[in-house]
This record gives sequence, structure tokens and C-alpha cells, in this order.
Amino acid sequence: MRLAALLAVAMLSAPATAQEMDGRMNHGAHGDHGAQGGQAMPDMPAMEDEAGGDPHQGHEAHGAHSPPAAALPALPLPVPTPDHSAHRAPQILPVTPDLPGDALPPPIPEDHAADRYFPRERMERARAALRGEGRFATASVMIDELEYRPRGGKDGYAWDGRFWYGGDIDRLALSTEGEGRFGAAPESAELRAVWRHALDPWFNLELGVRHDFRPDPERSYAVIGIEGLAPYWFEVSGHVFVSDKGDVHLRAEAEYDQRITQRLIFQPRAEIDAALQDVPELGIGAGFESVELGARLRYEFARQFAPYAGIHWERRLGETARLARARGEGASSLAAVVGIRAWF
Repeated sequence: MRLAALLAVAMLSAPATAQEMDGRMNHGAHGDHGAQGGQAMPDMPAMEDEAGGDPHQGHEAHGAHSPPAAALPALPLPVPTPDHSAHRAPQILPVTPDLPGDALPPPIPEDHAADRYFPRERMERARAALRGEGRFATASVMIDELEYRPRGGKDGYAWDGRFWYGGDIDRLALSTEGEGRFGAAPESAELRAVWRHALDPWFNLELGVRHDFRPDPERSYAVIGIEGLAPYWFEVSGHVFVSDKGDVHLRAEAEYDQRITQRLIFQPRAEIDAALQDVPELGIGAGFESVELGARLRYEFARQFAPYAGIHWERRLGETARLARARGEGASSLAAVVGIRAWF
């Protein structure tokens, strides 16, 4: 009986031993797979056996049912796409010119707010009266030069004055100038009447007539010219005169007001005359007739009144100088001047 019991115990214990051995062999194979996969797996079965744990739990922890790493297919890794947004050229948008004068003007309003509260006919009359305020006419009289010229026993005089009437665009302008010696007839005396039309804020066109009372014989001329304010505040003018006898003359003038103080003003002035042909009865030769230079220092007690003192030099040129000498006259003269300048 005892022998039969021992044999039964031996038979029952044999499969368990074989199963344990098979598990240990499988566990060793999994260790080899871990080594082939490039990961060093710790040898845990001995510790599990000593602790009496289940060997299959160790196989699940070590991925016993996963295929070897060498058997997995090689999958291509995603290649990141570089971001070149920072290196892109800036987008150039079309530029719309924004220059002064390019924009279209706004439409002219056709209604009036006042018509909502007052009778329309009454407001129309008021607007017409307001528009008439911009069409004004005024007048001015200026005595630019009224002077005495002492010349050592042959004292002389000269004048230059102007008058105009009109508005900002169109004016009627009268001017007169001349010179002479005391006790004798004037050497020159002229009167000019022109229509003056503004070309821009700086220059005016002049069309009209001129009549010379002296020298004798008298002559009348048609006048065309331009006058105004040049850059740097030079007052300039240029005119062409065509006489009733067909002779043509040219004249250019320039002057400048240099303010030393608000009341003390230095004014240089220049004038040059020329003729396109000989006019012997007037003592004028073709070419440049004469040149006049002057400098005056005035003091404005008021804007409307200013006495002045200065010098005046005159020189006949070319054929005109030869004709003057033939009459016994000098070709040039220099004189001190004193006078007044006034306007109202």
C-alpha cells in the first residue's frame, strides 16, 4: 500500500516538473528575443521561481506573445517639411497714387439747409447778394517818384505815377512819367493807358496805348507787355511799343525793395530801352538807346508817405549817343535826388 501511494505521488508530480522545465526554456528564448531587439531584458525567472510566482506572468510582462523585432517590417519615418514662410518675398500690393489734385472734386451740392426753414425765394436773393460781394472794384493812386535833381546850375526834376481801378482779375491802369530841367520844356513826357489782366497771382498782361507829349514831334504807340513780381520779390516789367509811324521800341524795368528795418528801405532800380530801327527825328538810333540806374533810400513815416534820397545815373548808348553829341548834348549824366513817395 505504501509503495502504491509513493508511485501515485511520483506520477502526479512528473507533469508539473515537465511543465516547469518547459516554461523555463520558453523564458530563456524570450530573453534571447529581447537581446536581438536591442533591449537588455533582466533575468527575472529565477527570482519568480524563488518567490514561487507564476512564470507565465513574467512572459506577459516581457512581451512573450509579441513577434521578434527583426520580424517587424521597416516603416518609413515621416520626414518633416521645412517651413520657408519666413523666407518668402513680401507680397507687393499695387500702389495707388495719392498726389495733390488727383482726387475728383466732390459733387456740388444742389440743396441748401436754409431752404428748410426759410422761404426759398428769399434765400435765393440773399445768396445772389453774397456772391456779388466777391466782385468788388477799388482804386489806387501812387506817386512812385516825385523828385528834385540838382545838377550844378541845371537843376532838374522827374516824376513817375500811376493810377488803377478794378478788381483782382481785370483793371484799368493809367501811368505817366517824365523828366526835364527847370525853366525849359520837359525832355520826355508820356501817358500810358492799359487794360491789365491777371495771368496768375504774380504776373499781369497789359494791352493798351501810349502817347508821348515830349520829345517833339509827338508820337502814339500800341502797347503790349507783362509786369509783376518775379522770384525773390523783384518787381519787373517788359513792354513792346509800336508807333503810329511803324517804328518799334522795347523797354525793360526792374526794382527791388530791400528792407533794412521795418521803416528804412533801400531801393535799387534799373531801366533799359532799345529800338529796332533809326528814328532820327526823335534822336534815336537802332539798337540800345539808353540805360538808367538809380538807388534810393526812403524812410516810411507811414506806409502811405515816405521821403527819400539817392542818386540817378543815365547813359545814352550807340547811335543815340552819337546823335546827342551832334546836338551839343552830353551822352551821360549823374545827379543826386531827393523826393517823396506816396500813395492813397
